[in-house]
Amino acid sequence: MLDRDGYRPNVGIILVNHNNEVFWGKRVREHSWQFPQGGIKPGESPEAAMYRELEEEVGLLPQHVKILGRTRDWLRYDVPINWVRREWRGSYRGQKQIWFLLRLVGRDYDVCLRATNHPEFDGWRWSDYWEPIDNVIEFKRDVYERALTELMRFIKGVESRGEYQGRISVAHPAPDSPKS
Repeated sequence: MLDRDGYRPNVGIILVNHNNEVFWGKRVREHSWQFPQGGIKPGESPEAAMYRELEEEVGLLPQHVKILGRTRDWLRYDVPINWVRREWRGSYRGQKQIWFLLRLVGRDYDVCLRATNHPEFDGWRWSDYWEPIDNVIEFKRDVYERALTELMRFIKGVESRGEYQGRISVAHPAPDSPKS
């Protein structure tokens, strides 16, 4: 179901552990990583869709997580035309998402990527809070940055994006940069 502007309603899920690291899933048979996400069915609330997608993609149930916050409004991204199914071209533009920030209150072993017959991920890891922005597919980067920035207010002790970039550039200097 698309809205009048050609965007499919969707939820995005940022799951953090007790160290404020984020769940980062590797897409099945691909070398790409992303946060869990999925469509909102007609008549389904964003929260209900989030819990359904969380169980389908990550195998976690409501008792395994605590909702810390959600974005105030829809965040949109356009999908490049070459990624759009031929039959949808001209009507489909991309996704509009409500993003949820969840805290894992269960254990790592509660994660089950095979909760359904059609898994989305075949691997996962915990990553620094800001790392996904630099590693997600280009057309999702802006939405990831906006979601992480808006939702960081719900977590104590998360470094700013600038602090993260400074720490990473010191730890991993560019090949041609002078050494101090």
